[in-house]
Amino acid sequence: MKLTRRKLIVGGVLGGGALLVGWWFAKDRDRLGDRTVFKARMGEVALNGWVKVGRDGSITVAAPRAEMGQGIHSALAALVAEEMDAKWSDVRVEDAADLNVYRNVEILIDGLPFSPEETGRMIDVAKWAGSRVSGLLGVVATGGSTSVRDAWEPMRLAGASARDLLLRAAAAKAGVDRKTLTVVESEVRDAAGKKIATYGELAATLGALQPLRDVPVKKAGEFRLIGKPLPRIDVPAKVMGTAGYGTDVRLPDMLYAAIANCPTFGGKTKGFSLPSAGLPKGIVKVIELPTAIAVVADSWWRANKFLTGGDLRLNWDAGPNAGLDSRAIAADYAGLLKDGKPKLTRSRGADTPPADAKFLPATYTAPYLAHATMEPMNCTSLLDRGALTIWMPNQSSSLMRYVGAKEAGLDQDKVTVHTTYLGGGFGRRAEVDLVRQAVALAKALPGKPIQVLWSREEDIQHDFYRPMATARFVADIPADPKALPGWTVRLVGQSASSQFPGRVLGIGETGDPDGNSVENPPYAFARYRLDAIVPQGPVPVGFWRSVGHSHTAFFDECFLDEVAIAMGRDPLELRRALLKDKPRHLAVLDAVAKASGWGTPLPAATGRGIALRASFGSIVAQVAEVAVEGRTIRVRKVFCAIGCGIVVNPAIVRAQMESGIVYGLSAALHGRITIKGGAVEQANFPDYDAVRMADMPAVETILVESKDAPLGGVGEPGTPPIAPAVGNAIFAATGKRLRNLPFELK
Repeated sequence: MKLTRRKLIVGGVLGGGALLVGWWFAKDRDRLGDRTVFKARMGEVALNGWVKVGRDGSITVAAPRAEMGQGIHSALAALVAEEMDAKWSDVRVEDAADLNVYRNVEILIDGLPFSPEETGRMIDVAKWAGSRVSGLLGVVATGGSTSVRDAWEPMRLAGASARDLLLRAAAAKAGVDRKTLTVVESEVRDAAGKKIATYGELAATLGALQPLRDVPVKKAGEFRLIGKPLPRIDVPAKVMGTAGYGTDVRLPDMLYAAIANCPTFGGKTKGFSLPSAGLPKGIVKVIELPTAIAVVADSWWRANKFLTGGDLRLNWDAGPNAGLDSRAIAADYAGLLKDGKPKLTRSRGADTPPADAKFLPATYTAPYLAHATMEPMNCTSLLDRGALTIWMPNQSSSLMRYVGAKEAGLDQDKVTVHTTYLGGGFGRRAEVDLVRQAVALAKALPGKPIQVLWSREEDIQHDFYRPMATARFVADIPADPKALPGWTVRLVGQSASSQFPGRVLGIGETGDPDGNSVENPPYAFARYRLDAIVPQGPVPVGFWRSVGHSHTAFFDECFLDEVAIAMGRDPLELRRALLKDKPRHLAVLDAVAKASGWGTPLPAATGRGIALRASFGSIVAQVAEVAVEGRTIRVRKVFCAIGCGIVVNPAIVRAQMESGIVYGLSAALHGRITIKGGAVEQANFPDYDAVRMADMPAVETILVESKDAPLGGVGEPGTPPIAPAVGNAIFAATGKRLRNLPFELK
């Protein structure tokens, strides 16, 4: 395996952090925080950096991860509430400040190119290095299905430390030994079970007591809240319409901006021409940016009407990529498949196949994909008296603050970022393009809050896309059908983690592949080799839900079915043979096979397909049941099994599996971004469709819990297996092998 020290460090979401001097000698920073970190309001007392108690009995937990519908505020609050033995109805959440204590350490470690089960000195050093870089950066970020994994230790410690603080306060109040007291349902009780005081009653008695950092946390067998389907904290506000999204931000004297971005990749503005009658009513200003033109008005409707209605003439310089199209990119990738130089090579097992082996080749492709978040992209900014304030749905307040400060020419301590609810994130809201535009407009109109809102067309045509990718496989099929096959693959695709640091920090592309697109598969192939080729190009690519797994799972798991058929073996049986030394994988695979009735008869023109993928610390297997009617593909039912270690909230895990399935299924059946004349052809949902409610399959989720396994993520692992499961089911139903996404029967 050829990995330089640079590749060990760079390869995560924030690979640019490796540029910091002295990272190797960094020490862990305190993640508990003292009582001054979490700002207390009137009637509240902070117990440490994560917990406040109100005199009314409320328990407020700092939530440093963005709530984008995945239920993370509830999951994080449960970690603290569990250790405090808090009454769930007393628990609240509050957005945490952009402080180092709330940094996400796991997000960089997870981006390294190693499978979760891999071990070894090099891997341990790489993960250690990643944690050191994260400690230096102190980046508050949400992504990579890392939120609960990162919070598992610090937030449980915060809850345990808060519990200890309350017990010490109660002991002092009652004049008894602290060891004789216990906590139950948000109150302290004595050895006889008699109430000493509620948490609210103790709020005023904490005085100068300071939190301890070595308080033991509960063992899994002691959990009272973790593992239960607790009601979600964010749901009441969403049901009642009081939840605040970015588009809900309203401020005094606010202005609104509609944006037209240059249609072509790499193009720029060449000015605009106003109508002879001048600016119509309500239009405040037309502002030219380097690659966009903004109309600022007293309402977004007026701004957008003037921008798109034809009275305002926009002039563009198409730039060097005006001739770019999808077919040319595909032809380039085909050439790279043949003779491109790998950026990374991974291999294991025998160097050469057995002499009696036959060879099975196949080539798979996946297109560019847009994120299509349901809430349009938006950002509100105010530059006033030397300070910048930003309100926006985002996945990293640290990055938004950093870029906002840079664009405004301010120190970061003069910038405040308010993170709203996100109407979908999927990686798109980690990008900083909206902040740059919003701050540029705020500089042009200081003292006025300006809300930048993109239309759906602007969003789809100016995204940071899931990379287009292609893979060429060759399997060596042994003469003995019970022997293990060999496997080689050449993978071509752009890399989001190579591009992303440049967009934020202004450095060049690293050229490294996305770490999770080159993880070793769990299968015990007789030999294995991967060559990863990373082309550079003008199409901007970004982190899309499950990142590299979103296409490599389709490639790998469909080709593995091809290998099984060529060997005359059942696809499930071959997977079981290749996973004989992977008990967690086998448990998940067997669970989904049993639930789906694998091997039992189905109606004509109906098939089952199976796929398994380990990603983000979790293992997910899915079986899709697909009926084919002419050229129509109907996914009737999906069975999904997940092994994610300890289940914090089973209702959230099931919801995330369903969410990941519908997201991946939309891409598998409909998703495709194509380029012509240097611009994206698709513009809105009529030509970039998604699975509709009437076509959504029934989903059954099986939780394969393991108290001893490391905690796994759940936000993204449900997406990768669905495309290959459907592709394999289509083959089972029709005998036709579809190797290109989205699926189309001809």
